[in-house]
Amino acid sequence: GRGQGFGQTRFICTSVPLDGDMCAATAPGTGSAEELKSTVLQLRETVLQQKETIMNQKDTIRELTAKLGRCESQSVLETSPAEKGGGAGRKGGFSKNTMGDLSRSPAAETLSQLGQTLQSLKTRLENLEQFSRMNSSSQTNNLKDILQNKIDDLERQVLSRVNSLEEGKFNPKNESEERGKIESTLTSLHQRISDLEKGQKDNRPPDRFQLTFPLRTNYMYAKVKKSLPEMYAFSVCMWIKSSASPGMGTPFSYAVPGQANELVLIEWGNNPMEILINDKVAKLPFVINDGKWHHICVTWTTRDGVWEAYQDGTQTGNGENLAPYHPIKPQGVLVLGQEQDTLGGGFDATQAFVGELAHFNMWDRKLSPGEVYSLATCSSKALSGNVIAWAEANIDIYGGATKWTFEACRQLN
Repeated sequence: GRGQGFGQTRFICTSVPLDGDMCAATAPGTGSAEELKSTVLQLRETVLQQKETIMNQKDTIRELTAKLGRCESQSVLETSPAEKGGGAGRKGGFSKNTMGDLSRSPAAETLSQLGQTLQSLKTRLENLEQFSRMNSSSQTNNLKDILQNKIDDLERQVLSRVNSLEEGKFNPKNESEERGKIESTLTSLHQRISDLEKGQKDNRPPDRFQLTFPLRTNYMYAKVKKSLPEMYAFSVCMWIKSSASPGMGTPFSYAVPGQANELVLIEWGNNPMEILINDKVAKLPFVINDGKWHHICVTWTTRDGVWEAYQDGTQTGNGENLAPYHPIKPQGVLVLGQEQDTLGGGFDATQAFVGELAHFNMWDRKLSPGEVYSLATCSSKALSGNVIAWAEANIDIYGGATKWTFEACRQLN
């Protein structure tokens, strides 16, 4: 048997029943070979079909990847490429918006914000119309007509942008120029309305006003004209009203050269309200995001970093070791309504304050519980801040933030 040559040989394995004839089974019939050949052909055809499917899927993946790349490159044109820098860790992961730009959002959202801003200005104009009817001033009526024409012109500009977007004719390269024109017109319009509103302030005390920030933008804010001195203790108090979610944003921020977070009050995202001193953080036990007016105060001393928090005249929390032995640095910029990432700018719409704010006062000492209670109950004995006092002459407003008569104390009295 060893001497037999097989040449080109094919071995076929066949299952045989236990009681079957093994010799008979080793020589399968023609039908069995045909079946085997048919099975092999079917398997080969299946493999070829699967290979073709895989190639088609690869082509689809390449096509989708190219489309995604084009979308990403388009979004880069519409957003700032710079990453948001500085500040506490809670602010990472967002692209930086520079002061003066519109908030970083799709075009539809930007147009929606412009529409809301226009509506806010029209509401102010309606109030002025009522005032002019009561005073029957021809000069007031003339200014009202001019302002109404400007608002109508702005609405036409916004409508034109909507039509351009719908027809696909809008050129992203010109978006910055268009934004600049519209924002410039808004600022001019806001200034004219503010000048006209001054006619209603003659019979109003200089501190009986509130600031309103109706939209979450990076261009509405107020700036305190006076800077802070070096302070080893402070008390900061204000009336505040907001129902914004998530988080009401940044009621105020104080930045100095080299430190954007020298002193900041912020409620951002789903975090509780926090006070930041030199980037050190304390969580405050305030519950004020209910659309009602609340009076809040925070006191602090550099010795051991001791702090206290008051809501509506009652102490609700306290702690220590908040930036101990670090004096508040002087010669900075104090902004209401925005969080600064650079000195006087670098605003991010996601951290903007939305709501109303009034009677922002600051002292260079720790107030007593009795003094805080007098402020919260609008007592005639309440003191004004010896560092920052709430007065219209001390504040400049920008970007469409508005001033209204403050009513919370009148309601309490």
